[in-house]
Amino acid sequence: MPGKPITWYIATPADGVIEMSRQAGTPVSLAEGVGQVIGHPKPCTNLWFDESQFSYFRMVKRVGEALEAIGIWPVTWPVRLWIVEPLGATGNWSQRHYPYRLLSHQIRVLEETDAHRALGTRGHEVLDVIQHQIPEHAARWAADWDADPAGMRERRWNWEQCGSRIRASGRWAQSSAYLVSRNHRESAAQRWIEHLAQSAVDQALAGSGASQGARLYAYGRGADLAVAAQHQDRFDAYVLGALRGIDLDSPALVTA
Repeated sequence: MPGKPITWYIATPADGVIEMSRQAGTPVSLAEGVGQVIGHPKPCTNLWFDESQFSYFRMVKRVGEALEAIGIWPVTWPVRLWIVEPLGATGNWSQRHYPYRLLSHQIRVLEETDAHRALGTRGHEVLDVIQHQIPEHAARWAADWDADPAGMRERRWNWEQCGSRIRASGRWAQSSAYLVSRNHRESAAQRWIEHLAQSAVDQALAGSGASQGARLYAYGRGADLAVAAQHQDRFDAYVLGALRGIDLDSPALVTA
């Protein structure tokens, strides 16, 4: 009995051009190639080893890794996500270390799909946190820090290191999130989520006069809040409460 067909994904910037192809001087537009077969403009000869920055079309079957090593920096949103079909010879650098990734010199662009899927199974909710909740909270986070840097530094240390019966320590919750992202093949998604959260904080605090310490504190709070949305269905309140910093916002930090 044949197995379920594999869906392969490629992510691009908003203009639909593969960023690494642009940087190599041979831009390939997936936006202009929907329904068409596209051959690599400068295929390498040493199969499955990179001879240049853009030696192959690189695609993934785990959509949460579609944003891995795609050449977009700084991290920006929106991006576009494409479903493609590899054609001809295919391979990989290492099936052991990259079982979700495939290389080819020819693809057919099947269709565009919702880009938020690249941010994990709850990508839509993650974007809501980044685009709406973080801008609403960032000024308060920064103000809390600048109002009492020494006190907030101590509270943050307690939050990082000390768990309780009802709440995980921040450090343990963060480590758990990284592990779960890896297990669900959403490591690239989480890295992008954290960068997008930081950008949202920067925009919210622009011209505010917040100190560097306050900005760093707000960066961490924003990233953890967005990651909590990413893993909403995978953790209980014990971990999610720590990622959301509930104890950091409460009048008194309760520690074990």
